[in-house]
Amino acid sequence: MSNSFLQDLQAMGEIKHIVKTFKPDIVHLNSSKAGVLGRLGINERKIKVFYTPHGYSFLMQNTSKLKRSAYWLIEKAASLNKSVSISCSKGEYEVSKSINRRARWVNNGVNMEKLDRIPLAHVKMLNDSEKVRLCTIGRISSQKNPNLFNEIAEAFPSYEFLWIGDGEQKDELTSSNIKVTGWVSRGKALEFANRSDIFILTSLWEGLPMSLLEAMYLQKPCVVSNVVGNRDVIQDSKNGFVCPDLNSFVSRIKLLCNNPVISKKIVDRAKTDIRVEYNTKNMAHKYRKIYEESIVS
Repeated sequence: MSNSFLQDLQAMGEIKHIVKTFKPDIVHLNSSKAGVLGRLGINERKIKVFYTPHGYSFLMQNTSKLKRSAYWLIEKAASLNKSVSISCSKGEYEVSKSINRRARWVNNGVNMEKLDRIPLAHVKMLNDSEKVRLCTIGRISSQKNPNLFNEIAEAFPSYEFLWIGDGEQKDELTSSNIKVTGWVSRGKALEFANRSDIFILTSLWEGLPMSLLEAMYLQKPCVVSNVVGNRDVIQDSKNGFVCPDLNSFVSRIKLLCNNPVISKKIVDRAKTDIRVEYNTKNMAHKYRKIYEESIVS
């Protein structure tokens, strides 16, 4: 047996031990692997089990079609234990319904009170005469599509591009105007993002990225790839831009830099959307309601 399989069995045993020791009424599992191991390992009928995938494994674009089909079958099998899936975005919820008829949906949210402690950088009225700074946040891996990020940077040689994070595909960021911070604390990451003018996200797949929600609240115009999660929160041309390809990213960034009125309108709408929907208060209220309903039933 492989070390990975043995580690998974060990993790499942640890989950069983924790449940047996603490005897919880509710267990909420997060991420695909923990969700599968937990749902397979928790057999007590009295315990209500919830699961949030934060981006299903079978949506990963860096694996073969055969592997993605296998991941889907594993998710389907794990859902047979009467667990409830709670998706973190509308798009993920639509996917969840094909696997688990007990699917629910609660959007991710940010803690506005903590973000309010960060002194907002001046919201620049963008134009091409100034040096524009663009950033992204995350692991430099296939999911975040560093190759596309690099191509966007090459299209704007006079602009500064910052990748906040690190990862195994760092070597793909070859454009001379890209800087990589390496791994930094969350506070430092937000500080870097706050100093930037535009936030971009080139992901191949997502759940609902917290970095995007935080950038919206920090009043950074957001330009994102057209994938589940991103397009659930960004309404194209209203609170940001959703881009299907490189040319679209380039044209939208140019539009922001040449039309300060559009930029201001977008960031104002984006921050309002966070205040109304994508915040931890709203999120906690909805989770509490689902938990309470499960106990009653």
